[in-house]
Amino acid sequence: MFDILSVIFKYVFVIIIYLFIFTIIRMIYLDIKTIGSTTGDLKAYLKVLNPLDSIPYKMEDTYVLEDELTVGRSSDNSIVIRDPYVSKHHLKISLDESNYFIEDLKSSNGTMLNGNKLEDVSLLKTGDIIKAGDIELMFIHKG
Repeated sequence: MFDILSVIFKYVFVIIIYLFIFTIIRMIYLDIKTIGSTTGDLKAYLKVLNPLDSIPYKMEDTYVLEDELTVGRSSDNSIVIRDPYVSKHHLKISLDESNYFIEDLKSSNGTMLNGNKLEDVSLLKTGDIIKAGDIELMFIHKG
C-alpha cells in the first residue's frame, strides 16, 4: 500500500513541477510579447525602471514623448507622480530640432540625470536615467 502511495505522490509532484515551469515560461513569453508591441513603433519614450508593483500609486510602464512633456505631482502634468519628494511641477522634457532636452522646473528636491543634479537645460541621449523623487525613468530615442 505504501509503495502505491509513494508512486502516486511522485507522479503528482512531477506534474506540479511541469505546470509550474509551463506557467513561468508562459509569463516570460507574454512579457516579451507586450514589450515588443508597446515600444516597437515609438520614436522616443520614457521607460519606468522601478517595479510597478512596488509603487504605491498608479503609473504606466512607458510614456510616449511628443513635443513637450511635464512631470510632477499636480494632475495637469503629462506624467503624474504622487511621490511626496516630487514637486507639483518638477521637470519638463521638450523637443527642439529632433533632439529632446530636459529642464528642472525649480523643484524642491531637484532632478537627477545619470546620478548628477540637473542644474541647466541638458540634451537627452538614449539610455539617460532621470530620477525625480524615488522614480527612475530611462530615456529612449530611436531617431
